[in-house]
Amino acid sequence: MRRATYGMNQGQRRPIGEGDFMENNPQNQQALWWKQGVIYQIYPRSFKDENGDGIGDLSGIIAKLNHLTWLGVDAIWISPIYPSPMVDFGYDVTDFTGIDPVFGALDAFDALVAQAHQNGIKVIMDYVPNHTSDQHPWFLESRSSRQNPKRDWYVWVDPKPDGSPPNNWLGSWGGSAWEWDANTHQYYLHSYHKAMPDLNWRNSAVKEAMFDVARFWLDRGVDGLRIDSAQRIMKDPHLRDNPPNPTPDVTAYKRLGDYDSQLHLYDKGHADIHIVYRELRQLLDTYGVQSPRVALGEMHIFDWKEWARYYGTQFDELHMPLNFGLVGISWKASVVRRLVEAVEAALQPEAWPNYVLSNHDEPRVTTRIGPKQARIGTMLLLTLR
Repeated sequence: MRRATYGMNQGQRRPIGEGDFMENNPQNQQALWWKQGVIYQIYPRSFKDENGDGIGDLSGIIAKLNHLTWLGVDAIWISPIYPSPMVDFGYDVTDFTGIDPVFGALDAFDALVAQAHQNGIKVIMDYVPNHTSDQHPWFLESRSSRQNPKRDWYVWVDPKPDGSPPNNWLGSWGGSAWEWDANTHQYYLHSYHKAMPDLNWRNSAVKEAMFDVARFWLDRGVDGLRIDSAQRIMKDPHLRDNPPNPTPDVTAYKRLGDYDSQLHLYDKGHADIHIVYRELRQLLDTYGVQSPRVALGEMHIFDWKEWARYYGTQFDELHMPLNFGLVGISWKASVVRRLVEAVEAALQPEAWPNYVLSNHDEPRVTTRIGPKQARIGTMLLLTLR
């Protein structure tokens, strides 16, 4: 896959084989769009304001589709447009099947998908399975009482005898990952802000509800899902403490304060996560494999063998777990080469690599490495396999 924010393609030279002719066969292009196409991230709030209220909107995206076609864009990934209090600019969702009025409405979204497809552009939706807003109806029900049927839709745990949180897990935004609820006298888990409680994916009703969310958007013509916080949805069922990190300055690609003081062995990435992604892949495949609906997973893993496991042992999980290696390394040719070699060495032949250079969570690549090197970085994304 080639894109503005995530990049890829052609890596080491290799002998020409049957696979090369298959990739160049027009009949196979639809099946390979996510490998060979340019995918362009759109952050709707700042992309194009069409109605004059100072905030970008879906109509603004529609207005620029011809320009994106002219640029050679094959697919757009749209950052969250769900109804939200905007504590985390849309990643704190109150309705997974709606559109925040600031961006438009469902009919505008349908028009966007239809026009994009008419232009030959595919649409990837940001899918946020790890957490909701604390204003989501599910959580409002869940926190109302211990007896509520949706209580177990989130991770609620009794305090320790001294009243402290059940373990030492930390939130990425600072402090404990546990928030006390004075009404029901339990803690709930939040991997990020306390206004973003984690869903309990060990509850089959939660899994089915979130799969229904995926179906809702796929049925509206969406071509793929960019899975937010993809590594986080399955935690250790025993809630064991994370061990200390002996080298926080070495292992952190981006400094997150106290969060870096732990090795995050138990608060994310439990082995059961692979069961979930195999099931999600099966769901996606029911929509067809000739022009597949794809799953791209956001995950910050820098043990490349561990990262590669998210493709699935039978290439039956994520089409691509996203690779943030280029974001945190020194921008030197020798360092970049070692990274690419390590990534390629970790991959099975069926797996397709990718390299993230920048996105909405990172400083602009031009700011990080300068305008001249940013052009080289873009070229790198378009030429790596």
